[in-house]
Amino acid sequence: MASDRTTSAPSIPSSRVKLVVASSVMLTFISFWRAAAVVLNDLGSSAFYAGGIAEEAVGKSAPWFILGVMLFSFAVRAVYVESCSMFTRGGVYRVVKEALGGTFAKLSVSALMFDYILTGPISGVSAGQYITSLLNELMTVAAAHSWLPAAMLSGHHHIAPQLPMDLTAAAFAAIVTVYYWWQNLKGIEESSDKALEVMKITTVMVVILLAWGIYSALHLGAKLPPWPTPSNLHFSKDALGFLRYTKLPAMLGLFGIIMAFGHSVLAMSGEETLAQVNREIEHPKLKNLKRAAIVIAIYSFLFTGLGSLLAVMLIPDSVRVPVYRDNLIAGMAMYMVGPQVLRIIFRVFVVLVGFLILSGAINTSIIGSTGVLMRIAEDGVLTDWFRRPHRKFGTSYRIVNLVAAMQLFTIVASRGNVIALGEAYAFGVIWSFTFNSLAMLVLRWKYKGERGWKVPPNLRIGKREVPIGLISVFMVLLTTALVNLFTKSVATVSGILFASTFFVIFTFSERDNRRRRTTTELQMKEHFQLEHEDAVGRDVLQIDPGCVVVTMRDANNPFALKWTLARTNTSDQDVVVLTARMVGAGGPELLATSEQLFSEYEQMLFTKAVSVAESFGKHISLLVVPAGDIFAALVQTANSLEAAAVVSGLSSKMTAHEQAYRVGQAWEALPEPKKQITFYVVSPSGEAESFHIGPHAPSLQADDVELVHRLWLNFRRDPEMQNLHHSDIVTHALTRLAAEYARDKQETLLGLRRRVQDGSPAPRLGEVRNPVTQPGGDYAVRAPRPDDEEA
Repeated sequence: MASDRTTSAPSIPSSRVKLVVASSVMLTFISFWRAAAVVLNDLGSSAFYAGGIAEEAVGKSAPWFILGVMLFSFAVRAVYVESCSMFTRGGVYRVVKEALGGTFAKLSVSALMFDYILTGPISGVSAGQYITSLLNELMTVAAAHSWLPAAMLSGHHHIAPQLPMDLTAAAFAAIVTVYYWWQNLKGIEESSDKALEVMKITTVMVVILLAWGIYSALHLGAKLPPWPTPSNLHFSKDALGFLRYTKLPAMLGLFGIIMAFGHSVLAMSGEETLAQVNREIEHPKLKNLKRAAIVIAIYSFLFTGLGSLLAVMLIPDSVRVPVYRDNLIAGMAMYMVGPQVLRIIFRVFVVLVGFLILSGAINTSIIGSTGVLMRIAEDGVLTDWFRRPHRKFGTSYRIVNLVAAMQLFTIVASRGNVIALGEAYAFGVIWSFTFNSLAMLVLRWKYKGERGWKVPPNLRIGKREVPIGLISVFMVLLTTALVNLFTKSVATVSGILFASTFFVIFTFSERDNRRRRTTTELQMKEHFQLEHEDAVGRDVLQIDPGCVVVTMRDANNPFALKWTLARTNTSDQDVVVLTARMVGAGGPELLATSEQLFSEYEQMLFTKAVSVAESFGKHISLLVVPAGDIFAALVQTANSLEAAAVVSGLSSKMTAHEQAYRVGQAWEALPEPKKQITFYVVSPSGEAESFHIGPHAPSLQADDVELVHRLWLNFRRDPEMQNLHHSDIVTHALTRLAAEYARDKQETLLGLRRRVQDGSPAPRLGEVRNPVTQPGGDYAVRAPRPDDEEA
């Protein structure tokens, strides 16, 4: 990974504390299957609503345009692959800023924010539509079979009560948005494992949907939708936008085709997620990125493309748009060939899967929006006020609140109308793609270095290379975006207002931030000697093996640092105060400059750490590491520094045992060689629990030790056992246990379960049974030692 390395001049005042910044992000890596699953959780959600929105706009030929968009997405994805081969952390903001400068970068990210902000409402409302439609239809079936009490029925025909579709869907979307707002406020974990599990369930549904749908279409002799010719296009009034009172669409056949293509482009959302997840893809990165892109392309073509085609073929015209426009896949389930019971069961399954993937897209949109805003905040575009962490949870709550508030406002303003949300959503999608492709086109001439991969085809004329493929993709995107400006009146007005508002906020905030940073940087230079390093090691910090690493996230509660300094003689054992800058979705691959890393928050954090150390009269080293996973970063840093112990404050979201378990998992994932450590979790009251990470001697109760000793005495009575040691007895017992387990696994496990239930609880991860409340506890490795000095 390329990075900038800067080191301060050697003539540094002695009063300044050395603070090392590690530029390379510490990450856990995932396979291309998991990367594809993360992207498909976002991209796949559009399959549930894109077909209905497109048909409402252009008529029955819409599935052909959905298929065309899915094929074109191969090319758009290729542009993102090329950008990721140049920048480990790709994405619109990074690429556009590199090619076109800060102004265009702010414009592009404003359009991208419109995309992200609308992803949540349209996904939540669509999920609400599926659930509400199912409930209404179940009540209708129940009324027809006299399963409902008479008091619930209305009229002489005993009509079942029906929930209002749009308002109920909007209420559902608002509730789910509030739920994920709260989860993100506390600090929700992004997990490729969860994404993969959701996609496994979704894949089961997709296989059944396509197999059953194709069989039903063949059995019924269903006809293909009308071909996508100008004569078969029937635009709604809203789909004509500002051209409603002109004859331009009818006069120009190709213009009408482009209009129809533009109304279907929202099926191609989610590409930005691929650029954001690229950094976590395991080696060989580019090869696995291409594999992930192929999996995404094929999956989305089959699910979104063929699914939309089968929906038009199977669902009758009389009910497809009026009844199932906002839940086409549910409508497909009801018009398959087969028993009604099976169709209803499958529809329930479709709704459950839709809920999983669509509600997950709400969370993805909040995380993505927060990540993008954090990224530009780190670049100095947003003031540090936005990044101020929550007092309890440590999250960037002001950004999370802003994103959630805008999404809730959008839900209320739309009143659950999926069509209106879809029209506006397409604005952000197409313009973010257009800016990205333009930037990559500029970089073909601006950046002459080697790339890992290029969008084909490329024609070489003499010494010049003409990127025909990239030019073609850009021209299609630009043409579609410009046509959409005139045909999507709702999207144009709302998108321009939204993007303009964000652009103005970004511009003035950046100017104000520059003035503020001048003072902040001067104060920082007075207190800290900043050194940027690619990797973390003992030689960088100038420390000896066996140090203590202390995590610090809250300047108001440095109890873990105080606990450590009270028990450590820093002249004999070094103390390293560590803070990890989380760089999840939307974050940069490098934090290489003080302008990006050091804000008012970091200054307060390290100033407090130095103040606490001064109160103890002890020396500390300061270290910042960018990280994709806090526990992986913590363990990797401790291993690189050859630390003996790691001390952390008690989390507001996890118990001490849960924290230790996560640290243990991260330690197991480390490559060899790796050093055993002791992990301490300190509560605000000053009590601490100790956990041994890695192989370690178990903590035996006095009764267990006494039993081993009694057995040793009995065995020693045999004249041939005079050389027997206590360890021989333990080894023999473990060997017998292993043999029993190999011979009869279930019986051995049953016996151990009885032991765990009848005896005392077994320690987890090398836990010391008694909390460490007094100095001088029994530690497996050299740990912080008590000192006479107190705070």
